[in-house]
Amino acid sequence: MVDYLLSESPIGYAVYKVNIQADVVGAKLKEVQQSVQDLARFGKMVELVGLAPFQGTEQALNEINDVSEGIMSDYLKAHLETTLPKAGKKKSVTLGVSEKNLAGSIRAEFGSLSCETAETSEAVADLLRGLRQHGPKLIKKLQPGDMERSILGLGHAYSRSKVKFNVAKNDNHIIQAIATLDQLDKDVNQFAMRLREIYGWHFPELSKIVSNNDIYAKVVLKIGDKAKLGDEDVDELANLVEGDESVANAIVKAARVSMGRDLSEQDMEIAMQTAKRASSLAAYRKSLTSYLSSRMNTVAPNLAALIGDTVGARLISKAGSLTNLSKYPASTVQILGAEKALFRALKTKGNTPKYGLIYHSSFIGRTGTKSKGRISRFLANKCSIASRIDNFSDTPTSKFGEALRRQVDERIEFYATGAPPAKNSAVMQAAMNSVMADMDLDDPTALAAEEAVPAAGVTAGATEQALRKEKKEKKDKKEKKEKKRKHGEDEDGESKKKKKKSKA
Repeated sequence: MVDYLLSESPIGYAVYKVNIQADVVGAKLKEVQQSVQDLARFGKMVELVGLAPFQGTEQALNEINDVSEGIMSDYLKAHLETTLPKAGKKKSVTLGVSEKNLAGSIRAEFGSLSCETAETSEAVADLLRGLRQHGPKLIKKLQPGDMERSILGLGHAYSRSKVKFNVAKNDNHIIQAIATLDQLDKDVNQFAMRLREIYGWHFPELSKIVSNNDIYAKVVLKIGDKAKLGDEDVDELANLVEGDESVANAIVKAARVSMGRDLSEQDMEIAMQTAKRASSLAAYRKSLTSYLSSRMNTVAPNLAALIGDTVGARLISKAGSLTNLSKYPASTVQILGAEKALFRALKTKGNTPKYGLIYHSSFIGRTGTKSKGRISRFLANKCSIASRIDNFSDTPTSKFGEALRRQVDERIEFYATGAPPAKNSAVMQAAMNSVMADMDLDDPTALAAEEAVPAAGVTAGATEQALRKEKKEKKDKKEKKEKKRKHGEDEDGESKKKKKKSKA
């Protein structure tokens, strides 16, 4: 049984009194459920007893945000206090609420008030459904179209408030850019391969002279029919092959003695169109690479400075977002991209992979074979730190990424020559001081109390060594006691045997 209903709408809070109580058993009948859809019947069941309109869009947005989070605002509390009657000793007041969390907040504030929701009562669910359908018509002072305009305006404002992100730090463009870049790599290679096959029938020697696919497509567009190529074209060819006149002269000489056959006009047209498409795709790939670099320097500058634009973008794309990447532990970042190999190793009980996408970084290639696993674990740790700094910092800077990169270089040098690397605390403090100097800020820890300095000679290594020594001593004592006990049992057994023999 419910006495009152609370309706949260874009125009305000409305409290309805239930005049006709719905029968719990009869509420399941089809005729009773259809009566809720009829305004004439439903208008007799409920009556508007209080309306607290919102004063503007800002107040409406704040109130709806509180309702969605299950918080009872002061405005709603005051409205319920003035509208609902106080519960007596003999009779309690029941309020029907649509939001479960809001019902808990109301119940906690008003101890004598009991709340029912659509989940706990079918009658409340039917009545709330009727209010959503006939609510604008039950409020007499409401003009036609007011509710629709309020719903539209509040819906847009609520959506904008929930989608809170900085446009400059939107990592979705990075994910799309790296995916497009991977597709472009395949397309450029495919078109370049087809171009070499098509134009190779006419000028096969050109493939050996020019190996770069982008330059090859530009040279094909310049040459066209090799029979028309002469010495006057050397300068233009040199510009296309990055100013190398020797290569340009080699192209002209090879064209004069080429073993290729002539192509028909249609075949030559197809070759030229293929070269144009390959050249345009290569130009688009170059512009997309520069765009990706600029976006990475804005969204994740430390990660880009540490591991590079392409590998950093692949890590963000694989994780789904920079926020997800910052939440991953270093062990997950290390094998990110090698999930198939990991699950296959777990299934077959083989060796798990040491690295995933970070294998494509330059650090792994510069490390010796024995140290690749250790440096990949160290690099994953630094990538995790860089991604967290990028995600949670408001001002983009690459100082930390550069410092982390120097740490990785020093660790590689340590594995190769044994040169001791710098301490992480000192490196991070230097990077922090550099960032704060650029921002013209004072060190917030300058006036803080100094940390306790341990006694000389007491280090983590010494403490660990002392613990190991203590464990070893305890183990030795236990073994000695065990030997003495066994030796005593052996002596007792021999004495018993001797006694038996003497008695016999």
